Amino acid sequence: MNNDTSSLMAFQAAFRELSNHPVIGRSQPARVLWFDRKKYVTVNFIVQNCRDLQVDIQEDKMILSCKTEDDINVYNEIHFYDRVHFHDSRETRHDRTVHVLLRKVKENVAWPRLTKDPVKPSWLSVDFDNWRDWEHEEEEGMEEYGHYVDMLKDMSKKTEIPTMDDLDDFNLVFIHLLHPVSEVFRSAKMAFQCQRDCYMQEFITTVVSCCPSELKLENHGKKEKVKGFNVILKDTILFPEGGGQPDDRGSIAGVPVLRVTRQRAEAVHFVSSPLEVGLEVQLKVDWDRRFDHMQQHSGKTVIKVVTILCDFIGSVHRDLGRQRSTIELDTGTAKPGEIEALEKAVNEKIREHVPVTVKLLTLDDPAVEQVRSRGLPEDAVGPIRVIDIEGVDANMCCGTHVSNLSQLQVIKFLGIEKGKKNKMNLIFLAGNRVLKFAEKSYSIDRALTALLKTGADDHVEAVDKVQKSVKALQKSNLSLLRDMAVLLAQNYKNNLNRGNLFCLHRKEGDNEFMNIIANEIDTEETVLFLTVGEEKGTGLFLLAGPEDIVEKMGPRVAELLEGKGAGKKGRFQGKASRMERRGEVEALLQEHSRRPHLEE
Repeated sequence: MNNDTSSLMAFQAAFRELSNHPVIGRSQPARVLWFDRKKYVTVNFIVQNCRDLQVDIQEDKMILSCKTEDDINVYNEIHFYDRVHFHDSRETRHDRTVHVLLRKVKENVAWPRLTKDPVKPSWLSVDFDNWRDWEHEEEEGMEEYGHYVDMLKDMSKKTEIPTMDDLDDFNLVFIHLLHPVSEVFRSAKMAFQCQRDCYMQEFITTVVSCCPSELKLENHGKKEKVKGFNVILKDTILFPEGGGQPDDRGSIAGVPVLRVTRQRAEAVHFVSSPLEVGLEVQLKVDWDRRFDHMQQHSGKTVIKVVTILCDFIGSVHRDLGRQRSTIELDTGTAKPGEIEALEKAVNEKIREHVPVTVKLLTLDDPAVEQVRSRGLPEDAVGPIRVIDIEGVDANMCCGTHVSNLSQLQVIKFLGIEKGKKNKMNLIFLAGNRVLKFAEKSYSIDRALTALLKTGADDHVEAVDKVQKSVKALQKSNLSLLRDMAVLLAQNYKNNLNRGNLFCLHRKEGDNEFMNIIANEIDTEETVLFLTVGEEKGTGLFLLAGPEDIVEKMGPRVAELLEGKGAGKKGRFQGKASRMERRGEVEALLQEHSRRPHLEE
């Protein structure tokens, strides 16, 4: 019997003894969140700063036992919905959770629930934030993770490092596996020049490949397919999108780069013109965009860390937007003064002029224990890339960062918004975005001061008065239009020489205005063609009259006005895009109104 088997038997015996111990009766279960993937099931036990942790993962169940920081006994026993490979499953302890990854025996088979018993325990919930409908979409991230685990096992059995050409730098653990020799470091493509030196703005490299391609790019709010070329370079200073950070822009030999994405281990640059393979080219990065991303990324990291240091509320997600950035906070409410206190603490860190460095640590380095991460596999090898904010935080990250927190300048919280269930979004700006926001706000204040003839402090009150006045005028105008519609209809009815066709156009008006006129006039004998809007361009129309005539002529009227409409019971109304063609419609209706008379 080997040592591993003896240890497992001793461990299980200890659990059996614990289960008969009276302390179990006084224990409580931890809250558990879980989600399903093609190959894995992820289970998170919500336990803060646990100690005496014991986890027993078996083929059909698992048992977790520990003590909380308040010396409360925690005990969870879960009988699985289906079998798992317990040798390929593992747990990782974090400050706030115990993370368990279970590898399924039957891959690609969905688990409708975690437990064998269909009755769900009160402490068990689905982690909807991480749930995916993977039966209908490709889960590339988890497939890469499965390949990653398998690769690590193969690496432990071989002396030669694999090329890793088919391994994507996914962001599950933000890990970069590197060989100590610099040439292997570069050939493995697990880190780019933009990650080794975030401040490099120009770089000479070589074109490795160039293939025709197409990409959907946003143009005036709409996505359009653009034909171009995917270019792969020997190395790059243009950061591909990943880790929550948007991609860079720049140029290759003067050709604009429209998008940079990561495909497996390569950075793919989408350009509009082809580049010769083997050609030595100069890269230039759009520095304003890059430095903005560095400030927002580092700013997000500082905010996240300070929320933990201040024992505030944990941040669980972030989004570096174009105009503003958000962090999703794991709480639905904030006490008065909490957000202000958090902002003050964050800016104090900036004023302390704290250095930010990129480090490569070996797994046996004691400093790894101080690194904040989602955890590493037990058989991970090679150095890992760590962003170290001196005395504040060290975390595994693939993104670009400033070299000193002072370069963030300032972080401003704009406010909070309601987020997902029991969460809220903290909106913030960092660095130059704060300056631009201040400049824009000042310009708006000056413009409002000129328009409202009042100081900035009185703008809100002045706008409120203007809005109330506009509403009162609109109400009065609507009343006048209604009265005018009735008078126009009465004048027509009082006209002894009126025909059986009534046409009217007014710039001011709406559907209600036209329908009031139609209600006042007997449309059983008269055809009405009413329009409101500009003399040329867009507007509204109404055709009313005998049902057979309206049913026949309505679509024709819409066609002439190049509009759309619908109707029933003697009325056809809609929107028009060519109001200047009203004369053609009137001529058509005049011709049609004479036909019955001639037949008589």
